[in-house]
Amino acid sequence: MTEGSVLRHLLVFAVPLLLGNLFQMLYNTVDAWVLGNFADSSAAFDAVGSVGPMVNMLIGFFSGLSIGAGVVISQYFGAGRYDKVRTTVHTTVSLTAILSVLFTVIGLLFIPVFLKFSNIPDHVAPYATQYLTIYFCGIAGLLFYNMGAGILRAVGDSTKPFLFLVVSSILHTVLDVLFVAVLRLGVFGVAISTVVTQALSALLVFICLMRTKSCVHFSFRWLCLDREHLKQIFAFGFPTALQAALTNFTNIFSQSYINAIEGGAAMGGWTAYSKIDQVLILPAQALAASTSTFLSQNIGKHQFARAKRGFAYSMLIVLSITVVLMIPILIFAPALVGFFNRDAIEYGTLFLRLISPFYLFYAVNQVCGNALIGTGHGKVNMFVSIGCFAVYRLIYLYVVSNFISNEAVPIALSYPTGWVIAAVISMVYFCCKGLKKAKVVE
Repeated sequence: MTEGSVLRHLLVFAVPLLLGNLFQMLYNTVDAWVLGNFADSSAAFDAVGSVGPMVNMLIGFFSGLSIGAGVVISQYFGAGRYDKVRTTVHTTVSLTAILSVLFTVIGLLFIPVFLKFSNIPDHVAPYATQYLTIYFCGIAGLLFYNMGAGILRAVGDSTKPFLFLVVSSILHTVLDVLFVAVLRLGVFGVAISTVVTQALSALLVFICLMRTKSCVHFSFRWLCLDREHLKQIFAFGFPTALQAALTNFTNIFSQSYINAIEGGAAMGGWTAYSKIDQVLILPAQALAASTSTFLSQNIGKHQFARAKRGFAYSMLIVLSITVVLMIPILIFAPALVGFFNRDAIEYGTLFLRLISPFYLFYAVNQVCGNALIGTGHGKVNMFVSIGCFAVYRLIYLYVVSNFISNEAVPIALSYPTGWVIAAVISMVYFCCKGLKKAKVVE
């Protein structure tokens, strides 16, 4: 990414990542669709949708660390320091193994606490408990895939992780239909399907790392926990990890407010909305990830003007794609919600049409936030995200629900109003100080 066409590098990297994110999104989307259309009870559909914040809280923390590892690897790779790349790779894999055990234990222990905080109705709680128990028992597959894919992406290879996701997603869809529509296993079936296919994707990505001849080649005999590289990974990744964990923790409270609307009538609508929402955020996430990698490699080589051009191209592309996706979603909102659950059309359509226009601000914040991470300003992105997505959202929900109106529209606006504030702050900071004070690993 340090030579040649800036636009070509960004697109070649981002398109497989975008498609890969699309297939990864299919995991939960297929779960929701199959349960919404074939499960014996609508409570199963509501359960899978309502457990997202707890799952994302742990995954978000780990993803932040993997982003930090990716930045370190990208900078060393851009600078041609391949011995440092190898040490960082094996340190991150060792860290992943430790965190897999830790996250499994934490996830299982905190299931009852999560159900209480989320205000999950009694008729939904057994399904949510069953899904989370199986999910956390097999979370290691997801963590190892994300870290392995992050290692490949850090050196510019987003194609192989995408192909592995295609294989596992297709298998996941087949197993979901088999387990739920044919064998009538309900939530148990979709949970088992998810765990099995995530393990497959992890296996594929590590076979790739073990067979490659490049500097990211993985070997068990080289596993280590190098203190210097751990420090760098946490320096770049911990702010993002903490921000993601706290943001998703507040989502648990947001979910509880949604669940309480008219005795839980909005729960299904929010679940359907959240699945469609994942399509709108894909371009922002993919281009943001490519921006971070592009900036990291070029900063490692001290090519700051080229890094600036990469940021500008990323912003233009992601805003354009977001608009293209947003328009048909606004028009066909009722049909899209009905595709998941016909009983959720009223609230699902309301949430979609209310929040979708604000995804332009979400896109700006994602690109700017990842650009800050790529330039070594992860702490700034952490403070902006925690302030706008955690602190602000909690205060907003408390004030609105207790003193204004505990109804769907004002409650749902806690999300987009936070995006607006975060987008403005992150853009101003990056333009003023991002590249001027970029941090380079030694």
